[in-house]
Amino acid sequence: MTWLKMILLSIIQGISEFLPISSSGHLVIAESLLDIQADQTDVNIVLHAGTLISILIFYRRTIYRLISQDFRVIPLLIVGTLPVVVIGLAAKKYAEPMLESTLLAGCMLPITGLFLLMIPRIPQKEKSYTEITYKQALIIGFAQAIAILPGISRSGSTIVTGLLTGLSRQSAATFSFLLAIPAITGATILETAEILSNPHMSTPLSLLAVGMVVSAIVGLAALWLLVRWLEKGKLQYFAYWCIPLGILITIMQLI
Repeated sequence: MTWLKMILLSIIQGISEFLPISSSGHLVIAESLLDIQADQTDVNIVLHAGTLISILIFYRRTIYRLISQDFRVIPLLIVGTLPVVVIGLAAKKYAEPMLESTLLAGCMLPITGLFLLMIPRIPQKEKSYTEITYKQALIIGFAQAIAILPGISRSGSTIVTGLLTGLSRQSAATFSFLLAIPAITGATILETAEILSNPHMSTPLSLLAVGMVVSAIVGLAALWLLVRWLEKGKLQYFAYWCIPLGILITIMQLI
């Protein structure tokens, strides 16, 4: 791992974790193109930690309201997190090589693009995320669980599903990223446990620190852009990145 590779991975993580283009898919593709070993757990931890910091900073007021006033949302987030816990642990145990497949990432990116193209066709509603039912939270949670597959965007799938369940654009984004907090935290804890069981770290601490800071800063900018573009009805334009890239990567892997 070089400084340049770490910074590139951090930028990719910061952008693609929040913009609807799949961070896992882009990281798998980048690791393949840059010839980086995909099993560098310490790198994955700091990149996830950086984007988690972005969410905590960007939604700090919403999180404060959550723990001081909007108590009803907390169990909704717990219910929404259950699918990704069950499916994620099962996938990590029985299908981990599939989650690191560049070919699968290429095949799934066009599907993300198709999700995004649905957005203009979804009637705009004004329901707040504080008003959704447990069933709706669970449905959005399953959309998040599907995004375990590389190439399926977590933000894209959960925001589109939120819109389909009647949430306003802003509430769909807010609930999507509130739901990301336990998911990313859980993934970070799981990866940290792997390091503790094998404490040898292949990456210098200075590189890891830079990776976390860069992914946090880029993540904040990406979050701001996503919310603005969603409000302006422009989120579907990312389909024109995901679909051609997915087709190109799939062809490259099959040749």
